[in-house]
Amino acid sequence: MTIASTIAAFAQGPTLVNAAFAGLSAPHLDAFPIPGTWSLRQIGVHLLDSDLAATHRMRRIASEETPPLIIAYDESAFVRHLSYERDDLGQALALFEMNRRWTAAWLSRVPEKDFARHGIHNQRGKITLGEMVALYVEHVDHHLKFVKQKRAMLGV
Repeated sequence: MTIASTIAAFAQGPTLVNAAFAGLSAPHLDAFPIPGTWSLRQIGVHLLDSDLAATHRMRRIASEETPPLIIAYDESAFVRHLSYERDDLGQALALFEMNRRWTAAWLSRVPEKDFARHGIHNQRGKITLGEMVALYVEHVDHHLKFVKQKRAMLGV
C-alpha cells in the first residue's frame, strides 16, 4: 500500500463507521448482546477517543526531532470511568469524522520521506508515522467486525 492510498483509507474511516452505526436506536446502542464486552455505543465512543490519541501521536512523530515516547492508555479504564454510556453517539461520530478529515488533510501535506520518522511506543516499540496511519486504518476495521456481529445478534 502506498502512503497516498493509506491516507485515503484512513480518510474513508468515517464513511464506514457512520454506515455501521446507521439506524440504531438507543436500546440497540446500549445492549450487551455478548456479555462482558462493550456495547455499540461504547465502541463508537472508543473509536473517537482512540483517534484523538492517534492524531496527537502522529503529530508528535511528524514534528519532534527526538523520537517521542508514545504512551499507551488503558482503553477499558476509559470505558469504565468516563461514562461512555451517557455520551451522545451522534456527537462522538461527528467529532470522529471531523478529526479524521483534519488529520488526513495535514497527513497529505507531510513529505513522503517523513512517514519513515518514528516514535517509541511503550508497548509496541519503534513505530513509524506510516505504520501509525496504517494501524488506525486497521483499528476501524477491527472494531467494525464487532459492530457487524453485534448488529446481527440484535437483529438490526
